Amino acid sequence: MNQSPKSSFSLMSVVCQTIGHKYTETRKITNHIHEYKCKHCGREVTENSAGKIELLTHRVRQVNNNVAEFFEKRNRRLTA
Repeated sequence: MNQSPKSSFSLMSVVCQTIGHKYTETRKITNHIHEYKCKHCGREVTENSAGKIELLTHRVRQVNNNVAEFFEKRNRRLTA
């Protein structure tokens, strides 16, 4: 009846910890901001306003969605 918590350990996470992540671009927010996901462990990150990589939290994802929406509206208005 007593369930043990699930372990987040995986062989690929060990690979990422020793060798490093292999990020691929999953979404382009603007010309300078992108979201990335590691092919091995699934970790999601994004670039912040300073151009540094940071963990993609729920709050940061919401900010990226708002920035992307603004960027798309701006580009539509400029091209029309």
